[in-house]
Amino acid sequence: MQEMLEDRTRKVKSILVTLPKPETEKSPYFDLAKKYNLKIDFRSFIHVEGVPSRDFRKGKVNLSDFTAVVFTSRNAVDHFFRICEEMRYDVPADLKYFCISESTALYLQKYIQYRKRKIFFGKQTAADLAEILKKHAGEKFLYPCSDVATEDTMNFLQKNGYDFTPAVLFKTVVSDLSDLAEVFYDVIAFFSPSSIQSLFTNFADFKQNNTRIAAFGLNTHKAVKDANLIVDIAAPSPESPSMIMALENYIKKSNK
Repeated sequence: MQEMLEDRTRKVKSILVTLPKPETEKSPYFDLAKKYNLKIDFRSFIHVEGVPSRDFRKGKVNLSDFTAVVFTSRNAVDHFFRICEEMRYDVPADLKYFCISESTALYLQKYIQYRKRKIFFGKQTAADLAEILKKHAGEKFLYPCSDVATEDTMNFLQKNGYDFTPAVLFKTVVSDLSDLAEVFYDVIAFFSPSSIQSLFTNFADFKQNNTRIAAFGLNTHKAVKDANLIVDIAAPSPESPSMIMALENYIKKSNK
């Protein structure tokens, strides 16, 4: 396999990142583009659509039953507060928030007074919250999620016997990529299995050929391989804990 990857090492001039374009110019992707004179484009292969409150009601989830919420993403935060507003539910001041990461926790400031709420966060996974959750094992947790909920988090909560209820508040939808049909990139960076699904939904006959694929996360790696494609650039790893580092390490070798 290593020999195959070495054979596929070619100069990189263009990268397509399958995420929305950063809102500010401070993104490390722009720094990478400038440093190596690259063309880096952004295009989300999937997008999120909120579940209407009328559909949420059909699930018979009573928001007032819960004493805590587990958030794994900003989307989960946005759609939790959206549903609360649509259902005219006043979020109690003593509700506890357990967030998958500090950035997700800080994002709560968009909706609540951060310093006056009980907010806990881990480093990146539900397992990071293990010790904190043990101290609050008696809570009744709401788990806002998408229709393709993160299995790792659900499995962790189930395995440890927490009283939690998944609530599908938003859905992951394939984006229309038809305008990219005749566009070629040296590298395409994927961050979720759903983005791989979107690729083949849009381009059923996609052939990898000389396109290098960068994939972040074990589930994304598996989705790439299940689609009979090659993971040329894998992250995270000890050498490349982020996608940016993985791309740069590859470019250092390929663009000599």
